[in-house]
This record gives sequence, C-alpha cells and structure tokens, in this order.
Amino acid sequence: MLQQSIKDLAAAYASEFVAVRAHLHAHPELSYQEFQTSAFIQQKLTEIGITFQVIATTGVVALIQGIEPSERVIALRADMDALPITEENEVPYKSQQVGVMHACGHDVHTTILLGAAKILFQTKHFWKGTIKLLFQPGEEKNPGGASYMIRDGALTNPKPLGIVGLHVHPGLDFGKLSFRKGRVMASADEIYITIRSKGGHAAAPHLTVDTILVASQLIVSLQQIISRNNNPLSPSVLSICSIQGGHTTNVIPSEVKLMGTFRAMDETWRFKAHELIKKQAIGLVEAMGAEIVIHIDVGYPTVDNDPAFTEAAWQQANAYLGAENVSETEVRMGAEDFGYYTQVIPGCFYRLGVRNEQKGIVHNVHTPKFDIDDRAIELGMGVMAWLGASVLEST
Repeated sequence: MLQQSIKDLAAAYASEFVAVRAHLHAHPELSYQEFQTSAFIQQKLTEIGITFQVIATTGVVALIQGIEPSERVIALRADMDALPITEENEVPYKSQQVGVMHACGHDVHTTILLGAAKILFQTKHFWKGTIKLLFQPGEEKNPGGASYMIRDGALTNPKPLGIVGLHVHPGLDFGKLSFRKGRVMASADEIYITIRSKGGHAAAPHLTVDTILVASQLIVSLQQIISRNNNPLSPSVLSICSIQGGHTTNVIPSEVKLMGTFRAMDETWRFKAHELIKKQAIGLVEAMGAEIVIHIDVGYPTVDNDPAFTEAAWQQANAYLGAENVSETEVRMGAEDFGYYTQVIPGCFYRLGVRNEQKGIVHNVHTPKFDIDDRAIELGMGVMAWLGASVLEST
C-alpha cells in the first residue's frame, strides 16, 4: 500500500518538480554561495509544512516524523552547489548566470529530495520512525560542505541509523539504478608544489639550476610512488595537471609551480602515500640543487558504502523498480564528500540513470552540455521516498 501510494504521489507531483529543477538549473550558485538556493529550499519546505534549521551557513536540515517516531532515524542527503562552467545547452531552463552551471546534477539531487520530502510528508501516517533531510552546500570544493554539516550537528539530535544519498549517472539509462557495497568512490587530495632556484639565460644553463628540468624529472619520478609502492589490486591515481613556469623561449625561470591530484581507495595507503610523495619530492629537488615547497591539501575521504545498510537499500530498490532495473555500479576514482558521512554512520550512495540516447542526452557530468532525461525526477523522488521509509523500517 505504501509503495503504491508513493508511486502515485511521485506521478502526481512530477510536473511540479520538473519545474522546480528547471528553476534551480536556471539559477545556479557556486560552492558556499548558495544563498538563493537555500532560500528557495526553505520556501518549498515551508509550503509543504516541514519545519527546518539552517546550518553551515546555507545548509538546511529538516525532520519528518512518521508514526512512532522514537529514535529510529534515517537521513536523506542532497547537495546543491553548481560549477564554474559556461552552459552550451539551448534549453528554456539554460543557466542565467554567466560562467556558472549545474553541470553535475546537484539541481536534480535537490529537486529529488524536495519531492521525496513532499511525498514522505503526505504519507507520514503510513511509516514508522523519523526521516532527516540534509540539503548540503559546497560538495564541489574543499573541504567539502559535508564536513561543515557534520561539524554543525547534522548527524546528531537525533543521530541517524544511516544515511542515503544519490548521484545522477549519465552512463546509465533512464529507468535504471545502480548500487555497490563497500568502497565505491576514491579519496581526493590536492597537491601543490613550488620549485625555486637561480634562473638565467637559456644559453647558459650551467649558470642556473633549470627548474623546468627539475620539475620534469619530478613529475616522472612521482609516478613510481604508485607503480612501485601501492598494492596493484587497490586502485590509486596520481596526476600532475598543471605546470606553470617561464614566459619566453630563452629564459630559464627561477620558479615553477605544479598542481595535481592524488586519489586512493584505501585510507591507510592514502596517508602513507602522502609521506612518500613529500619525501621523494623533497629529496629529488634538493639533490638537483633547487628548493621546494610542497603542500598536500587533504580532501574528501573514500566513499565506503556500509554492506548491510546498502544491501537493505538495494533490496528495497529491487522491490520498487524490479531487480532487472537495478544493477551493480562501477568503482569510480572520482570523489564525493558523501565519504565524510560514511566515516561517521552507515551510508548508501547510489546512482540514478538519466541517459537517453534518442534525445541526445549522453553528455557526462562536468561538461557544458550535461543534461538529464527529466522523467528521472519522478523516478528519483519516488525511489528516495521509498528508500527513506522502507529502509527505516527494515534497519
């Protein structure tokens, strides 16, 4: 009865929340600047009849109590920030903010959680426990809005038994979901290196220490950290993505800056690798006669889905959509600050298919042409509401 009620309400509210997504998509805001987005969420919750609290500057936390609310609590989370990308889609809801776009689907995530909130509020006399809604800022930028939400008490008073989050998946067809137990997304740390020495004329390199050459040797050398020290069965990636130094053809610069990222699926190896990177970088650069400043900005931890909690959610997704439409998602070296939540309480981070090749909706996240099959909104908010209510009772 509850499942059918949720499906009926998702269908009834579909057009309303497609319009909500269109509004959010047209008015994107960058990480930690989501003031209008937060105000919009607060307005929608008020219209539904749900009280809320603002934390982490723009984050919003709300509770929906079912029958016998007791201490049984499940959290549902959505992120709401956009990216510094100029949209290239020609659609009625195209971004109205120059150089800012919801290119990662956080507008969809927020819409789905708002829709699920309305459904759960309408059905609260049919499920037991309490649903905690987390609308989170700053997923796209270190240190990650999840860390601020946790700092400000999002996982306390009351503490959830577990947390559920989703992400749109442009590689998965509309109508499909995917789950994975255990480690599913990598940690992500930022590497900043500055190499300094005496520059000079390119025709007299013996009177300088060639910082370009030092940087080149260092980049190649750092790859040995991964290939020779990490267990090859545990995915890990180190990529230097920026080299800044020099401005002309005949001057060896006195300074070169490198920036890159380090990814890992194992938290122990992650921090061991930090020490190896620093040791090797300092040793090589100083041996070549230059000076070095190295900083590793510790970012998001691994997203580690709790096996039992994820199994419960997976089975309920099968019940809602049919097992033939629910698959195992792939491991990704991309990062998500949902990992902070999974360090504190059991978590399940799953994928929602949004791809439609016939409509040309095939572009990946973080690209100027990313979009979704908007039918995924009805499915998404129905699934999220169902998982909130059903996993709560089965946990």
